[in-house]
Amino acid sequence: MERREREQRFGQALAEHGAALARLVAAYERRPALREELLQEIALALWQALPAFRGEASLRTFVLRVATNRAMTHLARRPPATLDIEAAHDIADDSPSPQAMAEQHHAAAALQRAVAELSLPLKQVMSLALEGLGTGEIAEVLGISESNAAVRLHRGKALVRARLGGQHG
Repeated sequence: MERREREQRFGQALAEHGAALARLVAAYERRPALREELLQEIALALWQALPAFRGEASLRTFVLRVATNRAMTHLARRPPATLDIEAAHDIADDSPSPQAMAEQHHAAAALQRAVAELSLPLKQVMSLALEGLGTGEIAEVLGISESNAAVRLHRGKALVRARLGGQHG
């Protein structure tokens, strides 16, 4: 892959999947400074991996696989975080918003926290499912069987429902 093509593919990947990457990172890292660091690590890993992209899977699946692998490396090389006030709260949107958007943000934050609290195998599957991937694509990204992805997804959804059951919004 020549440099120009690589740059175009890289720009396309970030433009089309940047929001999904940010959400995936939030599922793996609660601390804002480390989220930014992880996003940068993912961008570098994606740049390095692009020459290996042959189009056998969709660009989306490729990007999310690279991101998931990098997030796993990130988790493996740092000590577990202690829960503190900063880690217990999501960053609020600075811009003013109508009531409906505030409620939607609250619900999304609660969902994100519930997913972040899952065990790693369930967190992986749930974060990818929330990005709209089906069980086949999830299996491909994680390198597991489709039936295993389906079981993990079912268990993850049940746990998230249980955790959100007592909350409103």
